[in-house]
Amino acid sequence: MSSSVLRPLGSSGLDVFPLCLGGNVFGFTADEAASFEVLDAYVAGGGNFIDTADSYSAWAPGNKGGESETLIGRWAKARGRRDDVVIATKVGRHPEFPGLRGDNIKAAADASLRRLDTDYIDLYYTHFDDDETIPVEEIIGALDELVKAGKVRHIAVSNISPERLQESLDFSDREGLARYVAIQPHYNLVSRDTYEGARQDIASRAGLGAAPYWSLASGFLTGKYRPGVSVDSVRADKAGGYLETERGQRVLTALDEVAQAHGAEVATVALAWLASRPTVTAPIASARTAAQLPALMAVAELELTQAELARLTEASA
Repeated sequence: MSSSVLRPLGSSGLDVFPLCLGGNVFGFTADEAASFEVLDAYVAGGGNFIDTADSYSAWAPGNKGGESETLIGRWAKARGRRDDVVIATKVGRHPEFPGLRGDNIKAAADASLRRLDTDYIDLYYTHFDDDETIPVEEIIGALDELVKAGKVRHIAVSNISPERLQESLDFSDREGLARYVAIQPHYNLVSRDTYEGARQDIASRAGLGAAPYWSLASGFLTGKYRPGVSVDSVRADKAGGYLETERGQRVLTALDEVAQAHGAEVATVALAWLASRPTVTAPIASARTAAQLPALMAVAELELTQAELARLTEASA
C-alpha cells in the first residue's frame, strides 16, 4: 500500500492510514493470538493508526481494564513495530483511574505507558469530559505536563460539549499550552447530529482531525443486518434496531446501490462516505479476525463520485 494514501491528522504532523484500527475487541472478543493476527494483517496492508483506551475491556467478566493496551504493547514489542505505528489511547474510564482530575490523568497515563510497554503515547484522548466538576484549566494543564515530559506527543478529545471544546482550545491558545489536535466523535451514516453542527464547525475552525467511532453503527452499516436475518454478535440488538427506522432502511438501500456499482462491500462504502466528510481523517473500525479487515481497509482505495456521495448524504438525512 502506497504511503500516498496516508492523511495528515489535524495539525499534529502525524500522517495516518485512512482507516484507524479499533482496539476495543482485543482482550474481549479477540484473544491474544487473534489480536496479533489482526494487527499483523492491518500493518501488512499499510495501516499505521491503532486506537484503544485504558478502560478496554473492563466490561468483560474477569477483566480489569487495560487488556487491550497490554496486547497492543506485547504485539508492538514482539514485532519491533513501535516506531512504525501511531498509538492512540484514552483516559477517564479505567475503574482505578476514573475521571479527569489532573493527578488522575497523570497517574493513568503512567499506567497506560506501562501496559503499552512504551515511553510515549502518540495521541492521548480525554475519553468523556468531566464538565460538571473539573475546570478545563486543570485538564489541559495536566495534559500539557505530560507533553512537556515527553510521555505524550499530542493530545486529543472524544466526548465533549461544543462549549467545553471551544473553552479548552481557547485556554490552550491563551496560555500557550498543549492544544487538542484531534477529536473522536460518535459519527456515521445513521448518526450525524452527534457530530455535525457546532462540534464539527469548531473542529473545522481549529484544524482538528476527526477519527469517528461507531463508524459502522455497531455493525449495522456492514449490511449484514437484514429483515429476517439473525446475526450472532454481542452488538446485534443495537445494530438491529437501526433496521426498524426509515432512515436505516433508506441508508441500506443507497449503500447497496453504490456498493453494487463498484463491486465493493457495503462496509467499505459506508466508511468511504465518512472519510469524505469535512474534518474526517480516519474512521475507526475494529475487526475480531483478519478476515474482516479487507472490507475495512479498502476504504483507502475506493473513490466515490460526487453523485454517489450526495445519494448517501440524502438517504441519511
